[in-house]
Amino acid sequence: MAEFTNKPFIVHSHDVLLDDDYISWMCDIKQRFKNSQIKAAMKVNSEQLLFNWQLGRDLVAMHPEEKWGNGIVEQISLDLQNAFPNARGFSARNLWFMKQWYSFYALKSETSELIKDLEDSIIVKEKTLKQVASVIQEPTLKQPASEMYFPEIFSYVPWMHHVLIIQKCKTIEEALFYIKRTVEEGLSRNALDNSIRADMFHSMGGAITNFDEKLPVPQGKLAKELLKEKYDLGFIALPEEYDETELEDAIEQRMTRFLLELGAGWAFVGRQKEMVIAGKTRKIDLLFYHIYLRCYVVIELKVKPFEPEFAGKLNFYVNAVNELIRREGDNPSIGLLICKDMDKTEVQMAFEGITTPMGVATYDNIKVKEIQEHLPSAEEIQKQIELAEEEYKLTRKKGH
Repeated sequence: MAEFTNKPFIVHSHDVLLDDDYISWMCDIKQRFKNSQIKAAMKVNSEQLLFNWQLGRDLVAMHPEEKWGNGIVEQISLDLQNAFPNARGFSARNLWFMKQWYSFYALKSETSELIKDLEDSIIVKEKTLKQVASVIQEPTLKQPASEMYFPEIFSYVPWMHHVLIIQKCKTIEEALFYIKRTVEEGLSRNALDNSIRADMFHSMGGAITNFDEKLPVPQGKLAKELLKEKYDLGFIALPEEYDETELEDAIEQRMTRFLLELGAGWAFVGRQKEMVIAGKTRKIDLLFYHIYLRCYVVIELKVKPFEPEFAGKLNFYVNAVNELIRREGDNPSIGLLICKDMDKTEVQMAFEGITTPMGVATYDNIKVKEIQEHLPSAEEIQKQIELAEEEYKLTRKKGH
């Protein structure tokens, strides 16, 4: 649907005069309609998920196998499909998923507190989950107070995402981690599956940092969650002996893929960002801005293991960004050093006495370029043969 612009214009149609007031009114109508569409979609998803949750609860709490036999789930499936032939989701397999889903969360004592913490902290496009819910006026789901409540955050995640999570996650913490990522980043089922296969739960938040001491609690906690212990650069291919410039070149060429590896909220500012300090030009490897943290992030790349002097150089660059680039309203900048390898004890000792918030992580999986990539193609070889033959013929003619 085409959007009305805010530019003043007048259109005559059927004796109607359309002016700026009409345009403003139409924009308001369109926005209300969009909100109603979102509200309707979420209401359908919420109610369906609540139904699945409560049926899963019944299959757990009522012990139907003990009352009616081991095939009772299959019987329930047949009865529901007969009663609602046009409805989807009543296969026996799906009913077993509902039972597994409820059991996974409701039968563990720590679930409620973990979900409460998650709902308080989750961010959707720079707004908290509760702010988003208030905008679309999400209805309160009715459920008995005597049972574990249906978590509101579950409403934001499609059913088959939930199924994938309970099938592949071993703990509540891990499952909620992927629910949070799904909500914040709008992950498709394939993207969610890839995140779980890459074991993002154990790699995110694993970088060694000094954020606890150098940042306010809310910002420090979020910053720690956003940094990984190890970054997968498997989308890059370089010669066996590569340097930092070649690594930067490859990352810049695949920046979209690198941003996906970094996670949500990262915006690329520039590579080899120049700053003039005391009359000398200094260049930052990579400069980003993080939307959720509201701060600049200086990234330095090293193609060899961590050395203590790396921390001093990163500290210098972060301070320079705070002095020369940071604007009013930005939080203090942070630094991230990504190197080939590191010793945690060395990193922690290097951080002593440094007041700048920074972290150190590693990278792996860079592919080695195949020798064939440097060899001429079959077409190029054929062309060289033809040229050689022509030169040979010319030489023979000159000889005669």
